Amino acid sequence: MTQTAHGVEFNKHLSATPKSVEEREAILANPGFGDYFTDNTAIVDFKVDADGNGGWHNARVEAYGPISLDPSAAVLHYGQEIFEGLKAYRHADGSVWTFRPEANAARLNKSARRLALPELPEDYFLGAIRELVAADQDWVPSGDGEALYLRPFMIATEAFLGVRAAREVSFRVIASPAGNYFGGELKPVSIWISREYARAGRGGTGAAKCGGNYAASLIAQQEAEANGCKQVLFLDHFNDDAVEELGGMNVFFVFKDGSLATPALTGTILEGVTRSSVMQVARDMGREVSERKITLAEWRDGVASGEITEVFACGTAAVITPIGVLKDETEFIGSEDAKTGDVTMAIREQLLGIQTGTVEDTHGWLTRLV
Repeated sequence: MTQTAHGVEFNKHLSATPKSVEEREAILANPGFGDYFTDNTAIVDFKVDADGNGGWHNARVEAYGPISLDPSAAVLHYGQEIFEGLKAYRHADGSVWTFRPEANAARLNKSARRLALPELPEDYFLGAIRELVAADQDWVPSGDGEALYLRPFMIATEAFLGVRAAREVSFRVIASPAGNYFGGELKPVSIWISREYARAGRGGTGAAKCGGNYAASLIAQQEAEANGCKQVLFLDHFNDDAVEELGGMNVFFVFKDGSLATPALTGTILEGVTRSSVMQVARDMGREVSERKITLAEWRDGVASGEITEVFACGTAAVITPIGVLKDETEFIGSEDAKTGDVTMAIREQLLGIQTGTVEDTHGWLTRLV
């Protein structure tokens, strides 16, 4: 079966053994995050021909399952891969929408350029998402704060050990029903300061969404968890301990005058789609928002003096999460009894409202999938 999405034809060979209604409902009752996956996957292939011309082809939706790779595939040896993350939300009328997918498509291509991978036309990106969600729409949960998490990714599949950009690549999208990222009710989390490790360096891949950045953060994340923290904060140790980002989220500060600030993009920080959305939502509320250098010392002194009244993190998976405590062996900033701040909650509710269809989308951020 062939269907056209965004001008691209997708062949459909859907799973012959999908989960039963009972199995799916049991999963959706407590989906967690990234623990379960839908029945199908969307795929588009890329190959450079003998004349040196490359092109995307063979767009399809097929059964979810293991990927067959040659042991010499470039992704396994040189880490040539990138990914994205976005969500599909079920609205009250049963329709399914996603949030700013064009921004994710643009960021995927920015990452592709940095990792020497081929850029993917937006029609393929949006079409793959639309076709996969259409095939697996029964997997989209409807509970409060729940969504279908979509993971587009691109990997170098060419069987070749020479150190050069791969000439065969696979773009894929998988989907996973998702509940609250940190589990349970929304409450401020504790963050661990990474003194020894850096997530990325200047001139590196910090602004790209690639697995290597996350692999580099895992040892620091383990350190955070060992000290009772949910996430780790990375600093620029060569720039006055400037705040960069968490292991997988951007950081915002709320000041007593009602304004917000977030670390400026320096090439080592990922430009989050949720980050830019938070800035716009805050400005819509009449709040001043700045992107600038924010040091650990300013965080410490600002909380102590009352100049900084709230701190929160944001990202696709968790949307907005308040930060209660920042600490390490020598530092303790904030309070373990901290409550979610009013500004943090207002921005979170506005953003979630837009995503779930309960608040008017004045920026045209929503795209209907089903």
